Amino acid sequence: MLNRRNFLTAAIGVAAAGTLAACAKEDDSSGDSAGSGGGKKIVLGFSQVGSESGWRTANSESVKSAAKDAGYTLKFSDAQQKQENQISAIRSYIAQKVDVIAFSPVVVTGWDAVLKEAKAAKIPVVLTDRSVETSDDSLYVTLVGSDFTDEGRRAARMLEKVITKAGLKGNVKIAQLEGTTGAAPAIERAKGFKEVMDAEHKDDWKIVVSQTGDFTRAGGKQVMAAFLQSNPDINVLFAHNDDMAIGAIQSIEAAGKKPGKDILIVSIDGVKDGFVAMSEGKINGIVECNPLLGPQLMEVVKTVHEGGKVERWIKTKEGDFLQDQAKAALPTRKY
Repeated sequence: MLNRRNFLTAAIGVAAAGTLAACAKEDDSSGDSAGSGGGKKIVLGFSQVGSESGWRTANSESVKSAAKDAGYTLKFSDAQQKQENQISAIRSYIAQKVDVIAFSPVVVTGWDAVLKEAKAAKIPVVLTDRSVETSDDSLYVTLVGSDFTDEGRRAARMLEKVITKAGLKGNVKIAQLEGTTGAAPAIERAKGFKEVMDAEHKDDWKIVVSQTGDFTRAGGKQVMAAFLQSNPDINVLFAHNDDMAIGAIQSIEAAGKKPGKDILIVSIDGVKDGFVAMSEGKINGIVECNPLLGPQLMEVVKTVHEGGKVERWIKTKEGDFLQDQAKAALPTRKY
C-alpha cells in the first residue's frame, strides 16, 4: 500500500498527465486476492489500442479476467485507436509507479521517447499482440502475440485451397482490405500474403485494389462498396480481419453478388461472427489469430516483476479453418 507521501507524489503525476489522457477511457480493477507470494499485489498498467473489433473486445476481456484470477491490480486504459492517448496513458502509469506496463501499440513507430521514460523509471514494459520498431531493443522485455507475417502466408495458402475447391479458372483478381495504416498486423499480413503470391502466383494472381478498412465493420463495408464500383470484376477478397470481411459481405450482397461464391473470401481472426458467416457459406476460409492472451501475459508479468528472464517473443497457438469445418468449429468459439 502507498504511504501518504508516495500517494501524493503519484497523484501529482497523474494530474500532470491528466490533460493528455482526457480522451482515453481508463478503469482500475483488482483481483480478490494478493499477487504472487501472498505479499503486495502486483500493479499492472495496461493500455489497449481500442475496441474496434470483436477480436479486440475478446482480448480486453481476457486481460481483465486473467488479471483478476492472478490477483493483480489492473489499471486499464482504452486509447480509442489514438497513439497520443496511449502515450499519455503510459506516462500516467509511470507517474503512478506501477510494477509493470503492458500495451498493444496502435502503430509500429513513435514509441522511443515514452519507452525510455519507462526504462529510466525502472518499470519493465511488455508488448501484447503487436510489435514496435525502436532504436533500442532493451526498451521492452518481450512481445506476447502472433506471427502476423505467417498469418499472411497462411491466408495465401488457404486461398489456394479455396480456389481449387471453388473451381475458379483464369486470373484471380484480389481486393485487399487492409488493417489500420501503420499497424503491425496490417503491414505484416500484407507482407506474408504477397510473399506467397509473388513466389508462386506471379502470373495468375493480382491484387487489383487495396485500401485500409481500419479493422472495423463499417470501414470494411464502406471500402468494399467503393471497390465494387471501381473494380466490378473482383473475384476474391482478402480481409485482414473478420470484422472488415463481415462489413464487406453487406456491400457484396447490396451489389447483387453472392459472397463466398461470386467473390471468394479469406479473412483472419476467427471470431464467432466470422464463423457464423463461414457456416452460412459467405466466408470461404479463416486464419485464426487467438485473442485470449491474458493468461500468458499474467505469467510474463509475474516473471519479469520477480526479475526473471523470458523469451523475446512468446507466440500464441492458432489454427486454420475452411468453410466445411465451420459448423463443427462454431461451438468452440468463445469470443
